[in-house]
Amino acid sequence: MKPNILLLEKVCNPRDLGGYVGYQGRKVKMHRLLRTGKISNITRYDQEFLLNYGLTKIIDLRSPTECDHCPDSKIPGVEHFCIPISVDDNTKGGKKDLTQVFATYRQDQYAGFRMMCERYKSHVLKEHAQHSLHKILELLANTEKGAVLYHCSEGKDRTGLVTVVLLYLLGVDMETIRQDYLYSNYMLNNYRAKRDKKMQEEGENLCFRANMRILGSVSDAFLDTSLIAIEQNFGSFDNFLQEKIGVTTELREALRDLYLEEK
Repeated sequence: MKPNILLLEKVCNPRDLGGYVGYQGRKVKMHRLLRTGKISNITRYDQEFLLNYGLTKIIDLRSPTECDHCPDSKIPGVEHFCIPISVDDNTKGGKKDLTQVFATYRQDQYAGFRMMCERYKSHVLKEHAQHSLHKILELLANTEKGAVLYHCSEGKDRTGLVTVVLLYLLGVDMETIRQDYLYSNYMLNNYRAKRDKKMQEEGENLCFRANMRILGSVSDAFLDTSLIAIEQNFGSFDNFLQEKIGVTTELREALRDLYLEEK
């Protein structure tokens, strides 16, 4: 099925997970789980839309540095939680480091691809990421009413992996989960095109622009990197969720009771 797109003005990649078919044929509830890109400097329209949509909580998955550099807009009456998937600044740090990275991007068209694969591996293997995933699930399991919005920067990688875990626990089939993940490419087409045009005008070479397109996209290969790392290290997705994320039978059932429609 086609994802439910939220009609927001200044928030990229905004979607409601509602409508996907999960455990025992029960659909994911609408107005409960929202995935987006960052919500900094949103318009009054966007704020009113989200409040009218039932928003009660926001989970920011970005690193502390990203949050400080571009903080979320404050929305009256909405609780805000910072639960970073990684403590590393995904926008890179010092000017020298960034200069070196960009120099590599101008010479090696696959540098960005390799970096993204390493990032996807770390998001499932690093202890910090595993603890964060548990915190997110516990927070959701204790939210009986209203919509919870979770986001990173572009709403595709960290947000995408959180969505994979959530939909899997709700019993959605893996191919549907994969298609939802890949839909970010469609949602970010204009974003990538505008950025590429700007870089072309600035004289960047094709190799650099190819890397930046990769960094602004999702890929089967990125998701598979996470899934293969999980299988190789833990045997299965279920083992990973139980052993490393701390998903008990009670937590799984609580999430299904809260976020799936009655049969």
